[in-house]
Amino acid sequence: MGEYVTQLVVGVGGRAGVSVAEVCALVEETLRGAGLASEAVKALATVDSKAREAGLTGAAKRFGVPLIGYSAEQLAAITVPHPSEAARTAAGTASVAEAAALAGGGELLVPKRRSMAATCAVATAQAHDLRHHGDAEVIDAGTDLVDLAVNVRADTPPQWLRQRIAASLGDLAAYPDGRAARAAVARRHGLPVERVLLTAGAAEAFVLIARALGALRPVVVHPQFTEPEAALRDAGHRVERVVLRAADGFRLDPAAVPEEADLVVVGNPTNPTSVLHPAAALAALARPGRILVVDEAFMDAVPGEREALAGRMDLPGLVVLRSLTKTWGLAGLRIGYVLAEPEVIAKLAAAQPLWPVSTPALVAAEACVAPAALAEAEEAARRIAVDRAHLVAGLAEFDEVTVMGAAQGPFVLIRVAGGAEVRSRLRTLGFAVRRGDTFPGLDDSWLRLAVRDRATTGRLLQALDHALTLTTR
Repeated sequence: MGEYVTQLVVGVGGRAGVSVAEVCALVEETLRGAGLASEAVKALATVDSKAREAGLTGAAKRFGVPLIGYSAEQLAAITVPHPSEAARTAAGTASVAEAAALAGGGELLVPKRRSMAATCAVATAQAHDLRHHGDAEVIDAGTDLVDLAVNVRADTPPQWLRQRIAASLGDLAAYPDGRAARAAVARRHGLPVERVLLTAGAAEAFVLIARALGALRPVVVHPQFTEPEAALRDAGHRVERVVLRAADGFRLDPAAVPEEADLVVVGNPTNPTSVLHPAAALAALARPGRILVVDEAFMDAVPGEREALAGRMDLPGLVVLRSLTKTWGLAGLRIGYVLAEPEVIAKLAAAQPLWPVSTPALVAAEACVAPAALAEAEEAARRIAVDRAHLVAGLAEFDEVTVMGAAQGPFVLIRVAGGAEVRSRLRTLGFAVRRGDTFPGLDDSWLRLAVRDRATTGRLLQALDHALTLTTR
């Protein structure tokens, strides 16, 4: 599989007389804050009436790219997430920067940013591969690789769970009966059973949400797991992105989400950034008339599951997704669940096929939410926290590597110059790591590393030292 390189188009606008320095400073700050490389910019774009503005033409020259001009009529026909009547009156379009960035057919990556006299917005010139997932790093590898690309906990499923699943094989002649597993999940979260839906992994839940809930203005908060957006697009939705900035530690400001959004999707802790958003910040997004989808697939890897919203019944429109595949090593079995208001559960269930979850998966679900299993998961989460601290400390020894924020999930996001080459060299040294450039908001300088035991981390750090030495020669 070839390397994917995000190319960018930066839409720009400015008042008469805006300076080259101000335009360049705004663009560079915006790119840097989003974790994007200025070298990936292939063009600046604006409205025709601004295309001869010295500050804009000079900025394009400084970046070494063309300045593309579009007519006001062309830009006025493009729907932008942050329209301005002042801009419409002055330039004939609701946002010069956002419309010009989108005019080439890309997808908005960073919404409008302003300085005193300039505006800019960033769009992809090439769509991200939303269907690329960590397993692609190890499938058909042709060699034995240490898998740091997939976030499933190592050495799972445990033997007791294997035995429970194996014992269920004698019941395969009967159709699956999910009542006991559904009731067990409800008890685990202190909810009425009508608020629980069992699914074939969280991925099925994203498809059901996209097809059954009738959103008109869906918004996905990025960088995050790309399957929700892929499912929404497959269902015919035009998806709007809120792209969090590396400069802010990829932390969410609820005010960044448009008021008009009637479906919002956010991960917590977020894949791939490993950021754990405060529950209060996510709760602030809930309101009547809006579906708030919080993907808590990795929440059971957080000690105490702090900041979890699962079990809350006071937030209108809240939909929480959980997966049992990560902590328990059941990716091949496909089991997860949805927690939501009974009306939402009914709509999602109506979109499911008959018997969507197999008997072995139902047995696994019931087993994994039992008190003894929850205690085991909590102990595993505490071990992961210790192992993660060891990994982060080791990475801090490399001047070339930046560790993103205070990681709270079972994985760490890092940034390193020449990331694509480093990833390739690590592969030749026996380690598969997750590329970051398929996540909106990241480019190929970002890599995601799964947390493993100290011995594995020690070998990884040695390999990384070697890979960095070869890359910088």
